[in-house]
Amino acid sequence: MIVADRMNIQYPSHQINTQKNIHLSLVEPRKGPQYLTRYDQLSHISALDESEFRYVTSRYAFRTNSYYLSLVNWSGRQDPIRKIIIPDKTELEDWGRLDASHEHLYSKVPGLEHKYPDTALLLVTDMCGGFCRFCFRKRLFMDDNYEASRNINPGLEYIRNHKEITNVLLTGGDPLILSTERLRNIIQQIRQIDHVRIIRIGSKIPAFNPYRILNDARLIAVLKEYSLPTKRIYIMTHFNHPKELTGKAIECVNLLVRAGVIVANQTPLLRGVNDNPAVLSELFQKCSFAGLPPYYVFQGRPTAGNHHFAVPVEQSIAIFEKARKMVAGLAKRARLVMSHATGKIEIIGKMNGNTFFRYFRATDPELLGKLFVFKSNPEAYWFDDYAERVA
Repeated sequence: MIVADRMNIQYPSHQINTQKNIHLSLVEPRKGPQYLTRYDQLSHISALDESEFRYVTSRYAFRTNSYYLSLVNWSGRQDPIRKIIIPDKTELEDWGRLDASHEHLYSKVPGLEHKYPDTALLLVTDMCGGFCRFCFRKRLFMDDNYEASRNINPGLEYIRNHKEITNVLLTGGDPLILSTERLRNIIQQIRQIDHVRIIRIGSKIPAFNPYRILNDARLIAVLKEYSLPTKRIYIMTHFNHPKELTGKAIECVNLLVRAGVIVANQTPLLRGVNDNPAVLSELFQKCSFAGLPPYYVFQGRPTAGNHHFAVPVEQSIAIFEKARKMVAGLAKRARLVMSHATGKIEIIGKMNGNTFFRYFRATDPELLGKLFVFKSNPEAYWFDDYAERVA
């Protein structure tokens, strides 16, 4: 596996302003970014608790870089960027499952999931530019997990043999952490399969490290080469908070757009990060102004380690609808959904003490488009929590 810190890309030096105003240089421009995975690399940041950090990371891996840390306000624990990237003892609460949506049920060959007829997922890497503390695939970063596969040949053969597949989503991990030549090889082989019309790349790299894109003209050339008028490449960005939309991040998005890539943003709703109508509406607006309109807002999956990020479904509805009332045009385009084991379920809203859901996508064709009405359950975090409250 080739990761970003082994690439020959030039990055500017970033400084982390710690609580004691110590400036810590963490980038060697000649070698590229210094990715940070251990406490001793952050020990000058006095706002961190060493024992807590080591205890949490003994279970869930840690990874970040100096650019993203430069967005943190270290004056308190409530900074949203800190919450996204810095380990917290609440991750060790006994809540949820590692595979909350039972993705393993849809694994057909190593590195490929096929849940919906027209869409296949290729898990091409088990590495990211940073490990979000709320990640729903944190199991990929554990030593005994082999769901992602560097060898994509079995997945490609599966796709060739299933002509109903028109969409291939490259995911992981983060595909843009791969070397450009590795990524080009993957895209080129998919483009040789005639029935695949859309290649989607799910990536938080524009938020984590926009210089990966800004400083690699070859990557832009590859995207331009293979994003064709009737066979587009889509990049699904993961901006979770307005602070991530820096000037450099927006430059990065503009480069992608000029390369002929279609970009759109998706985010989970996260307690302490964007579970506020003003913050969420600002995210919608800044994204749409920059040319990446919102696509999905996800109800957080009940993933192990994520309880402190979880927002009850009916609170999510209220936050989401208030946020949409504060914006106009394409900023209103987002859907509030949950990625359930049985399909993608749109959370429609509440009325007269009932909560409404609809299957937007479904593994069972009989469920597609079906409307479900349940009695209100303010303590519900997931679709399953409504099972015994049929209206």
